[in-house]
Amino acid sequence: MKRLDLPLILDVLFYSFCTFLISVGLLRYGRAPTGIAISVSVLLAAAAGAGCFLLIYLRHRKHSLSRAERERKEKLLLHLALEREERLNKQLLAAFTADGRGAIEQNGIISVDGEANVPLFTMQPVSADAVAKLIRSYGEIPFTLLVNELTPEAERLLLSFGRKAVRGDEIFDLFERTATTPEKLICGEIPRPRARAKFRRIFAKRNARPFFVSGALLLLMSFFTFFPVYYIISGSILLFAAMAVRLLGTV
Repeated sequence: MKRLDLPLILDVLFYSFCTFLISVGLLRYGRAPTGIAISVSVLLAAAAGAGCFLLIYLRHRKHSLSRAERERKEKLLLHLALEREERLNKQLLAAFTADGRGAIEQNGIISVDGEANVPLFTMQPVSADAVAKLIRSYGEIPFTLLVNELTPEAERLLLSFGRKAVRGDEIFDLFERTATTPEKLICGEIPRPRARAKFRRIFAKRNARPFFVSGALLLLMSFFTFFPVYYIISGSILLFAAMAVRLLGTV
């Protein structure tokens, strides 16, 4: 791990602190001496924090890897949708050839293992009308459609005419497996939300209500627990947050 993410640190501290409060409450409820209660609670909090760190970190790492793959796929498919036809055909030919398949281009048509492959990468799922136009154009000639995604109607139409489709996941896997992803992708740097934009979303006035409801529920729960300090503190913080967001938050 190159660096500790703030959300991970906050999660570990939260679970450790909750474990400490619960342990102190239980031990004090059982008439344990204050020193022993605090010492045992600190040890339990440390153990809970270490366990939570391992579990959350492993889950976060797995999620991050899958998120990185999704970002690469989105960049590639966006590139294929925006690329010029002649350059797109060359890139697809390179990928199919590197995959050990017989791929050639004749008169602007890509043939892979003797069957026409028709690229139709679009920003939106390919519609049934677009599929119908291709079927009408190719007639009895079999072809495989290369797309980002299909609408359900387009998929049913393809199946009814015995045609196949290769979707974005398989296209991404082909380029990744053969290491033929173009070095420079069109719009390769997809802008991410900046910290200021995230801050504005978090502190938007519409969030005052969930802050208030959560805080009020925590304060109400403090009346039904034998160790209400956590509920009182966290509930009060949420209520103050609700008031601050309502008063100073963005629209």
